[in-house]
Amino acid sequence: MNEELDFVFAEAEEKMGKAIGHLERELGKIRAGKANPQMLDSVKVDYYGVLTPLAQMSNINTPDPRNILVQPWEKNMLEPIEKAIMAANLGFNPQNDGTLIRISVPPLTEERRKDLVKQVKNEAENTKVSIRNIRREAMDAGKKIEKEGAPEDLVKILEHNIQELTKEHTEKIEKMTEAKEVDIMTI
Repeated sequence: MNEELDFVFAEAEEKMGKAIGHLERELGKIRAGKANPQMLDSVKVDYYGVLTPLAQMSNINTPDPRNILVQPWEKNMLEPIEKAIMAANLGFNPQNDGTLIRISVPPLTEERRKDLVKQVKNEAENTKVSIRNIRREAMDAGKKIEKEGAPEDLVKILEHNIQELTKEHTEKIEKMTEAKEVDIMTI
C-alpha cells in the first residue's frame, strides 16, 4: 500500500487504541462497590503549594473489598490528604488514625448501581463517537490522498481496513461495558 495510506491507517489505529485506553481509565474510576485504589485518582492534594495527585505522595492499597488505606510518605500530609479526599466529593468519609487514612467504601444502593450503569453506558457511547470520528477523519484523509493521485483500489483497501478496525474497537467497547455493568450490578 502507498506510504501515505499506511500512515493514515497507523494513525487511526493509534488514536482508536488511545480512545480505548481512556475508556479503561474512566471505567476504572467508576466504583463497583469494591474498594479500588483508582477511585482516588482524581484526588489532588496541596503539597507545599502545588496540587499533586494523591498517588504521587502516598501508598494506596486495598486490604479487603470494603477498605482503602492511604499511607502518606510524610506524616504531616495526613490532614491535607484527608481534606483533599473530602473536597473531591467522592462520597467517602476518611478516618485519620495518625499514621494512615482509612476509607470505608459503603455498599451501593440499587438506585446508585443503576446510576453508575448509566454513567458506564454514557462513557462507552462517548468512546464510540470518538472512534467514529477517527474513522471519518481516516476515510476523508484516504479520499484526499486519492485525489492527489493514489490508486483507487488501494484507497478502497484502506477504507475496508479502517472499517474493520472500527468494528473491532466497537466490539471491544461493548465487551468492556458489559463486564463493567455485571461488576456494578453484582452485589
